[in-house]
Amino acid sequence: MKKLILLSITTILLCFSIACYGIEKRGTPKFKVIAFFTAKNDAAHISFVHEANRWFTSIAGKYNFTYDSTNNWNNLNAGFLGNYHVVIFLDTRPDSIIQRDAFRKYMENGGAWIGFHFAAFALTPSDYPQNWDWYHNQFLGSGEYKGNTWRPTKAILRVENHNYPATRNLPETFISSPNEWYSWKNDLRKNPDIQILLSIDSTSFPLGTGPKLYEIWHSGYYPVVWTNKKFRMLYVNMGHNDIDYENKTNRELSFTFGNEYQDKLVINALLWLGSEGKKRKLGES
Repeated sequence: MKKLILLSITTILLCFSIACYGIEKRGTPKFKVIAFFTAKNDAAHISFVHEANRWFTSIAGKYNFTYDSTNNWNNLNAGFLGNYHVVIFLDTRPDSIIQRDAFRKYMENGGAWIGFHFAAFALTPSDYPQNWDWYHNQFLGSGEYKGNTWRPTKAILRVENHNYPATRNLPETFISSPNEWYSWKNDLRKNPDIQILLSIDSTSFPLGTGPKLYEIWHSGYYPVVWTNKKFRMLYVNMGHNDIDYENKTNRELSFTFGNEYQDKLVINALLWLGSEGKKRKLGES
């Protein structure tokens, strides 16, 4: 009888130990993410930044990663970046040479990056001129901004490559959240370093409602998600919520997240980039 009781106690303690080990393992974040943002001027971009910060925070526990965000671009330095496995640009891009050099070194040393919508914008002359050739022409490959649709509308997106981790298990086509879609001066199809992952399907046309005629696309090839094969990165053109500008209420009329397949794309990419980044020793940037 004593042996039976002892065996039962041992079994209970063993199960308790295994359970605690599982809790400890789940409680240890798999990787760390830092998002940079500006969130000024354009209400649509501000709306997206706030939505993104809420959304990434909400999924961090479920997928077991740490999510931080900052609007201090001076944190774009080697010491700070060394604490993180994935960097996200929610809007804009760094402007100072010191910040830009730190980001380039981080990426060239194996860092990971996801950029949304306005993070790729550059137009000369404008408040965001194309004065960073490495970023716009080499890293992103897109060059300057060329044009956009208006107003923000849903599009049918076609998956161009199912072999990239971000696009696995996505359907051939799916309907996006409403967005302002960008076009670019460089033809990404001609760049051997660029792998286009999603583009606007021709069944989306006409895309946009105007009122200006050139804001409505009737034909053409428009990549919206791509990666540069020399880096661990993903650019996502989505990230512009619809806002009630006309009535001057600035009320949010649409959101970017909450779309099954679009969310899956971002989550797939983040988990892959984060797990790969975990193999890279923090502090190497």
